Amino acid sequence: MVDKKLLVRLYLLVIPIAYFSYLFHELGHWSVGEILGNDMIYSLNYVWPRTGHYLSESHNLYVSIGGPAFTILLAVVSLLILEKYSTIYAYPFLFFQFVCRFFSLVFGGFTQQDEARISLVIGLGSYTVGIIVLTILLLIVIRASYKLKIDLKHIGYFFTVSILSELMVIATYKITGV
Repeated sequence: MVDKKLLVRLYLLVIPIAYFSYLFHELGHWSVGEILGNDMIYSLNYVWPRTGHYLSESHNLYVSIGGPAFTILLAVVSLLILEKYSTIYAYPFLFFQFVCRFFSLVFGGFTQQDEARISLVIGLGSYTVGIIVLTILLLIVIRASYKLKIDLKHIGYFFTVSILSELMVIATYKITGV
């Protein structure tokens, strides 16, 4: 694949990518809420209307869609950059998006996540949107891994580093509450 110094740099790059990804995901929620006229409060792992409720009940659905949509957008843009420039530095960006949603859905209480809320509101059951989002992100990872010829061993390393970075973000949020 690549030399060890580059791999170490890529693995270390996952840490700031994790924080950026969380902020970008929440930016999706915040942006939609603000566009709909709600005065939103923004933090590392949560966005909510300042008044405690949305101007309209339908805003809950749209704001919920904003986060996963921005996560998919970040993965797609990273894939496009990877495809155009054949740069391995785009890989951690797209890879982390899959791990982030996977981790949140599997370990964060599936029914408490955006995708389950969206699925229930539009009448698709709890798991449908989550499965769709994970499938899209997994296909992006598969395409990028194939393009860069990244083997399963290195995918495992990226997965491990991504999980550790995810735990750092969660610990930061729990410690600071921001």
